[in-house]
Amino acid sequence: MSRAEAAPAPAARRPRALWTFGLLRSELLTTLRRWRTLVLLGVLAAVPVLVGIAVKVETRGGSSSGADGGGGPAFIAQITNNGLFLVFTALAATLPFFLPMAVGVVAGDAIAGEAGDGTLRYLLVAPAGRTRLLLTKYTTVMAFCLLATLVVAVSALAVGALLFPLGDLTSISGTRISFADGLGRALLIALVVAASLVGVAALGLFVSTLTNSGIAAMATTVGLLITVQILDQIPQLHALQPYLFPHYWLSFADLMRDPVYWDDLVRNLGLQALYAAVFGSAAWARFTAKDISA
Repeated sequence: MSRAEAAPAPAARRPRALWTFGLLRSELLTTLRRWRTLVLLGVLAAVPVLVGIAVKVETRGGSSSGADGGGGPAFIAQITNNGLFLVFTALAATLPFFLPMAVGVVAGDAIAGEAGDGTLRYLLVAPAGRTRLLLTKYTTVMAFCLLATLVVAVSALAVGALLFPLGDLTSISGTRISFADGLGRALLIALVVAASLVGVAALGLFVSTLTNSGIAAMATTVGLLITVQILDQIPQLHALQPYLFPHYWLSFADLMRDPVYWDDLVRNLGLQALYAAVFGSAAWARFTAKDISA
């Protein structure tokens, strides 16, 4: 037997950590450079501007017709007293639909968009593996969750500072807290809102593995989101509602209590983790067994 014949076959090359970070960086840049993503972020940034201008116009000349909130988002009655409340109001206004819709669009396009464009096979040729690629896609979507939430919060803070006074504020419990404390709570609320979207991100990623059409995946994800939101508002389904991912979304308001009421916050984060685990596992099972033809 010759030395060449006796030599063992070289082991399959494993992707290096540096290559993995390069893939993640590439995915993040690709996502952020899409016009669709920029438009979504622009719409999210515009919501606090519209809310702030509407409140300013409504209360011009000392008018207080909207002082009770008019059934609007939480904290809206306090905006004229402290512009920091515009951050809380904007997040409460965007969380039920705008933020999850934006996340659903990005997540739904993650795999199906690549398949529809014919680039998914080329990504799998690189030494990434399907599991690593799927994790990279999900990490990118979660990064978008955080970015989209921060866009709303920063836009609201800027508009609130321009149109309304800033300073110490009154918590839901009626106690006074400093502006620095309120700013810290605003940041914590933004992080909680971003974490509240990981369930939607996992659901959208799972749907994205079921089809080769990015548009179909995005439409299905947004359709499921709307359906679940409707189910969460039907009184006859009260026994089911605590298990629906949007049920505890607005529990972030409890961070403005003194002391903070943690029960619903913990339930929300636990429910999001459960949805992420279930639909993330389903996405992995589907994607690793999927016949990639595009």
